[in-house]
Amino acid sequence: MLSSLKHIHVTCAIIERDGLVLAAQRSAAMSLPLKWEFPGGKIDPGESPEECLWRELVEEMAVHVRVGQSLPVSTHQYSTFAITLYPFLCTIESGEIILHEHAAITWLPPDELHTLDWAEADLPVIASYRAGRGAGSR
Repeated sequence: MLSSLKHIHVTCAIIERDGLVLAAQRSAAMSLPLKWEFPGGKIDPGESPEECLWRELVEEMAVHVRVGQSLPVSTHQYSTFAITLYPFLCTIESGEIILHEHAAITWLPPDELHTLDWAEADLPVIASYRAGRGAGSR
């Protein structure tokens, strides 16, 4: 069954600043309208996940990031497609956020991320991020 579905490979950035994490709200015109997500985008052929994430954040938010540690890759199957997310911890190195694709952003403490209406594929990423922050690992 999985093989008949479109399967996309997407990077996502967990951007940390001053103890907070960036969440971006999808625009009403995007698929999964108004759901919250970690910003990122589809990996182009021949592009590494890190290169993709750097390019997408310049395109979507006009910021240059430092792509840091990767988190566990996660695959989610929606009714019409499957998505594999490649999450990375990131920090903004330069630029001010300008929203080119998203409706809104918010900065939240990690323990409040669950309060937003997230795209389902991002939920395991939040769980692994929060689990990794325990026991003073960061």
